[in-house]
Amino acid sequence: MTEQNSANRDLFDQVMVPNYSPSAVIPVRGKGSRVWDQDNNEYIDFAGGIAVNCLGHCHPALVEALKTQGEKLWHLSNVMTNEPALRLAKKLVDSTFAEKVYFANSGAESNEAALKLARRWALDVHGADKTEIIAFKQGFHGRTFFTVTVGGQAAYSDGFGPKPGDVFHAEYNNLDSVKELISDKTCAVVMEPLQGEGGIISPTNEFIQGVRDLCDQHNALLVFDEVQTGVGRTGDLYAYMGLNVTPDILTTAKALGGGFPIGAMLTTTEIAKHLKIGTHGSTYGGNPLACAVAEAAFDTVNDPAVLAGVLTKATIFKDGLNNINEKYNVFKEIRGKGLLIGAVLTDDYQGRAKEFLNAAMSEGLMSLVAGASIVRFAPSLVIPDADIAEGLLRFEKAVASIVKG
Repeated sequence: MTEQNSANRDLFDQVMVPNYSPSAVIPVRGKGSRVWDQDNNEYIDFAGGIAVNCLGHCHPALVEALKTQGEKLWHLSNVMTNEPALRLAKKLVDSTFAEKVYFANSGAESNEAALKLARRWALDVHGADKTEIIAFKQGFHGRTFFTVTVGGQAAYSDGFGPKPGDVFHAEYNNLDSVKELISDKTCAVVMEPLQGEGGIISPTNEFIQGVRDLCDQHNALLVFDEVQTGVGRTGDLYAYMGLNVTPDILTTAKALGGGFPIGAMLTTTEIAKHLKIGTHGSTYGGNPLACAVAEAAFDTVNDPAVLAGVLTKATIFKDGLNNINEKYNVFKEIRGKGLLIGAVLTDDYQGRAKEFLNAAMSEGLMSLVAGASIVRFAPSLVIPDADIAEGLLRFEKAVASIVKG
């Protein structure tokens, strides 16, 4: 058996911790929105590595940035700074509400930094009693113990012992539930400006503005987790820009690196000053390789034509899904914004989203789920229209195979 052929799904079970259950398909190369496996079978990628590969696979600008920086400088500790980190931070500041940037490796670490900053700001400015954090049921903010506790899904946080305290969960799009929990002891309200893992749920204008107003009334920080919605995913550079509500802290990751691991926390100078020297840190945060690739991804996405194209492609995508549904009546709703789309299964198909994912894979299409009853799509923001059309044809075949049994 060759070394390559021995790298199969059985080897995963032998050598990997069993917290994942990956497909038997092992991709080995990708180009744009297409991927090929070990047997050279081709797939269209509507998953994007869970909204990470915002420019598809091996985008020339990202490949060039990686090669160029890879021949210059790979890593420095944060005893020193570096040029790619400074350039990327300046672009993030220039393009958003933020005045200061903190770099991390992932969304979870960016959220961890945001939560620690909120607590430290509250302690410094308001005193030791202002510790409470309000988040939302079905929210998702990462898998560190702090972030998974703030995320409103007990299935992810139960079973690891006592949880961090003073964390409470309201109902998304229910302002009254926030009013019941918020007080002058609240240091922060943490939310996704469009719930991802929780079901691709958009906030109403009244809800999002109401949360902002409540935070202002109680001197609490509003933290937007834009790990999944950021860097063009919704058709705005960041989702808050399309909601007319500005957070105090914003976290970003996933698409920020276009596939290279990086995360960031953005905030104002007045809030940032409470993370004094030594209060927080990251060995790899601000890594030159990551920041160089992220700068190329950010420059490519932060283009009016690309952002407008996201909305155009989203219309093509949703129209195609609705056409499929007219034939097979499997979805009760197609929802989401931009190229973060959820197809909600009807009552007859509740709990079977994974079956649709598996059937799609068999037809040469990579997709996602958001819970047990929603098929999720998060393709490249620059996916060619022809690939959308071909991918939807493959998805229709998958739907037909399930409906016909």
